[in-house]
Amino acid sequence: MKIELIVVGKTVNKHFATCIDDYVSRINHYMPFSIVTIPELKKTKNITNEQQKQQEGEIILRHIQPTDTVVLLDEHGKEYRSIELATWIEKKQHTARKLVLVTGGPYGFSKDMYARANELISLSKMTFSHQMVRLILTEQLYRACTIIKGEPYHHE
Repeated sequence: MKIELIVVGKTVNKHFATCIDDYVSRINHYMPFSIVTIPELKKTKNITNEQQKQQEGEIILRHIQPTDTVVLLDEHGKEYRSIELATWIEKKQHTARKLVLVTGGPYGFSKDMYARANELISLSKMTFSHQMVRLILTEQLYRACTIIKGEPYHHE
């Protein structure tokens, strides 16, 4: 199974970018993993939040194939402990050819994105910056890979 993370906007914090790149490299030792960056919309002052979500959603949906399993990172999604996330990923390895994880823009997802999603997951009940979400998610994916392989990175 291949995992793809779709994000809106570049990771501008160099420290986060360095750490994210490190985890991407680590994850790729276990499975194919990539990050697709959708450019931030320009000139958003003259559009509503709903219009921005709609436009971002249209761009994201162009990157998603009909056979992809799409999971939105959403505050109302299911929360997993690290071991549970590893079990979830392991199950997905048997049922999905490509798992597409999506973080939305600053206002979340459009109705079309929710309609296309197969599942929603949440990293926490707390709110994190989009930059932090990328780092936290890549670390958790790496942690899940090591848990699946029985390696000593995770301590219970």
